[in-house]
Amino acid sequence: MMSQSNHRTSAQFLASAVSLFVLSLGITTAKAEVKPAIVYDLGGKFDKSFNEGAYMGAEKFKTESGIVYRDFEIQNDAQREQGLRRFARDGFSPIVAVGFSQASALEKVAAEFPNTQFTIIDMVVDKPNVQSIVFREQEGSFIVGLMAGRASKSGKVGFVGGMDIPLIRKFACGYVQGVKFAKPGAEVFQNMTGTTGAAWADPVKGGELAKSQIERGADVIYHAAGGTGLGVLRATADAGKLGIGVDSNQNGLFPGKVLTSMLKRVDVATYKSFADAKAGSWKAGVQVLGLKEQGVGYALDDNNKALVNADMLSAADQAIQDIISGKIAVHDYMADSQCPN
Repeated sequence: MMSQSNHRTSAQFLASAVSLFVLSLGITTAKAEVKPAIVYDLGGKFDKSFNEGAYMGAEKFKTESGIVYRDFEIQNDAQREQGLRRFARDGFSPIVAVGFSQASALEKVAAEFPNTQFTIIDMVVDKPNVQSIVFREQEGSFIVGLMAGRASKSGKVGFVGGMDIPLIRKFACGYVQGVKFAKPGAEVFQNMTGTTGAAWADPVKGGELAKSQIERGADVIYHAAGGTGLGVLRATADAGKLGIGVDSNQNGLFPGKVLTSMLKRVDVATYKSFADAKAGSWKAGVQVLGLKEQGVGYALDDNNKALVNADMLSAADQAIQDIISGKIAVHDYMADSQCPN
């Protein structure tokens, strides 16, 4: 018969062995759980704009961590839910849903997979396993609007949006405010491309709208139109005018013809979602990124530095500080649809 002392020793040994096994299993499980994926919005991951920002953030994470991610380019609205569910069913987490249009699909899928981490960019989905990342686009748009106002010789500038939704009106509103901050008497032409998802991928229509604004006297045109904006930038470059890019740095698409690009750091949002999951610090809830958080800004590089003089650069940087401090209040269309003139 085993003595009580020996029984205790054996029990303690067994408990220690089980603890070590569980600890080892936990480490393995934690590593396996970092299995990232992306579902892009319409327009594809190489749209040179919003989707491509997410792609660049994921590529940076892969390079630094050695962890491979999967991605999916939807071709129609029905594939949003299919893509999210397929990745969740296959054990991917976190899964980044790019774009506000993913919201309704994500609400369904997130409820079905409560242990999967999801991140949505540009919309808030109130679920305990969803991280919602939104931006103060109006702040970045104000800055490039200020630069447009200073660069314009005609006193007339333009804006071409993609899908006519409050989010894109938010870009336009901040831009108009920035233009008029720099040049109070300036005129700003505004056009939206359409009312469906196709408005993000119509460069021909974007070019036509830009040409129409140029014919009315616009010499600087800002786009917030995804792939459609490539047509805007081409039209302005061909006409010898200046374009302003959006989301990603688009200065290099037409060197010397793009005044600047309003950076919306979708790359940072995607990278952070993946990196936080790997570190065990991923959190659900809403994150708002503006100038203070370096979530938006403007691009300056060799492609446009000759277009941005010292006075323009100083004015832009001063405005950034004044917006961060609260000295300049940039209007938020999402809170009040009546933009100041």
